[in-house]
Amino acid sequence: MREFRYERAADARAAVALLTNAPDGAFLGGGTNLVDLMKLGVATPDVLVDVRRLTSTEVTDLPDGGLRIGAGVPNADLAADRRVRERFPVLAQALLAGASGQLRNRATTGGNLLQRTRCGYFTDVTKPCNKRAPGTGCGALEGVHRNHAILGQTLDGPGTCVATHPSDMAVAMLALDAAVRLLGPDGERVMPVADLHRLPGDDPSRDSTLRHGELITAVDLPPLDLASGYRKVRDRASFAFALVSVAAALRVEDGVVRDVRLALGGVAHRPWRATTAEQALLGRPATEEAFTAAAAAELAAARPLRDNGFKVPLARNVVVRTLLELAEGSR
Repeated sequence: MREFRYERAADARAAVALLTNAPDGAFLGGGTNLVDLMKLGVATPDVLVDVRRLTSTEVTDLPDGGLRIGAGVPNADLAADRRVRERFPVLAQALLAGASGQLRNRATTGGNLLQRTRCGYFTDVTKPCNKRAPGTGCGALEGVHRNHAILGQTLDGPGTCVATHPSDMAVAMLALDAAVRLLGPDGERVMPVADLHRLPGDDPSRDSTLRHGELITAVDLPPLDLASGYRKVRDRASFAFALVSVAAALRVEDGVVRDVRLALGGVAHRPWRATTAEQALLGRPATEEAFTAAAAAELAAARPLRDNGFKVPLARNVVVRTLLELAEGSR
């Protein structure tokens, strides 16, 4: 690990000012991802600005029935919050599906959204990786890629990248239409979580659309009047990243889909909003046949690699099973 300077600012605005003047610096929240990457030599910030105690650690009610989640709220506390469990079960389930109890105690809401891929070529500095070292190539493309992306990848050119986003929580936040509150050098702004993460495009080194120095201060959840749930398929029962995951919210009236939200994890460089499937389901009967057709329509754009084609039928089946369970519960 190379030398770095550690700074603890007096407040969030001072932290933003510190990082704005440090082009190679980084914010430090729980550190469950960043510190690992520093140990591996993947991340090499010259300044760490500690923000763990500078953003709210509270979950507060909003006037419309939604919730505001401080960026410093630990994942374990958020999953255990009664309001989250009762009103947003998809989020509680996603949080409990992630990492281990010890890591959930440390990891923060803001940091979870911004964690980086666990692709083995990204985390091994001896291997080619356009995300870590632009222009060096993508070792996963012809190498080990069973866990990698089937949607939204860049498969040729200098931006080649087939890595997946690792966060379970972010998938649930996407299905919930959450909004991210930011503080940056130019002041405050609010961004839909759908706009936070990006596909690799020509520059896979950038995971998010945040400007340098911007700090996530909170996440707002709008009220939810749909049944919701999260399902994760992985190689082992705990402490494993998703092969495929599904965050869904559904309202069925008189046997017909009146509202639906659907997001996928483990399939793309960012949490994947399944808008094609959502549009195909609205106004349709809440049946296995309709759910299967909608999932197939979403996955028609998939471009699996040599060893991860199994993700296409797996994702279809997980979508169908999740929606069937929610439809049964909402009747």
